[in-house]
Amino acid sequence: MARALRGRFAPSPSGRMHLGNLFSALIAWLSARSAGGTMVLRMEDLDPDRCREEYAAQLADDLAWLGLDWEEGYGVGGPHGPYRQSERTHYYAECFAALEERGLLYPCYCTRRERLAASAPHASDGTVVYPGLCRDLSGEERRRLEAEGRRGAWRLRVGEREISFTDGHYGLQRENLAEDCGDFIVRRSDGVYAYQLAVVADDGDMEITQVVRGRDLLSSTPRQLYLYELLGLEAPEFYHVPLLLAPDGRRLSKREGDLDMGALRQRLSPGQLTGRLAFLAGLLPRSEDVEPRELIGAFSWEKVPKKDIFVPEKWFSA
Repeated sequence: MARALRGRFAPSPSGRMHLGNLFSALIAWLSARSAGGTMVLRMEDLDPDRCREEYAAQLADDLAWLGLDWEEGYGVGGPHGPYRQSERTHYYAECFAALEERGLLYPCYCTRRERLAASAPHASDGTVVYPGLCRDLSGEERRRLEAEGRRGAWRLRVGEREISFTDGHYGLQRENLAEDCGDFIVRRSDGVYAYQLAVVADDGDMEITQVVRGRDLLSSTPRQLYLYELLGLEAPEFYHVPLLLAPDGRRLSKREGDLDMGALRQRLSPGQLTGRLAFLAGLLPRSEDVEPRELIGAFSWEKVPKKDIFVPEKWFSA
């Protein structure tokens, strides 16, 4: 029996959303709504140094201002709460313990310089593949490193395993975990659980059936599918969307404030901003005032571009 569709938007409250965040949010919302699904809003506030409550509240207000609503999650509640990652560490600890009991985890004491100096192979996207320097350390070697003041980040052993899946937008994807990423971190040296573990634990526990997010996370999906398998959780379907780029080819970012919601809300109405997003997504032939709900009936993944999208230069000031 097919599961009822449950989509989600899971932003990090580390600053004001920018146009690229909104682009992903709108498509995720339309994909769920066009199938009669439920939307969940989760705050991915794992990093205590960057995430703040005022950012989370502003983010929720910005989504509501645009007309993107949700039935379950932040500010609303629901049966799968809490909906802030900072309040879910007990669940991540349970998942971590389940992996550790099977001997799948080990502490890694390598510095970044040491990892690079090991001449590890590189994945096709330029990511450095961890060479396994700490995989087989003895107990004595671990104690010596800890006595030197090093704190270990915990990695998951991946082995020679090929993961394949069909992305709903980009089609068949394959990755050999050992060759393309290596053993990856599931808990940082400061004790904060890593994104890969937390997002799998959350989406599995919240019974999310469809994940829509930026194409920059496409390469991390095989790692997450491996974790779903190890933890006995049912994986969602994945749909990745193209990235929005500035005229000079840069990715839009919170750090640089590219077209962030503070500036956008001063210059545009919700309908105008939705129209611009819908035009970039291939859902409208031109930018025009429109409400998100007016786009539901005409939404189709076939209309969404696959190549990354350049934002017109005039949009940065008009």
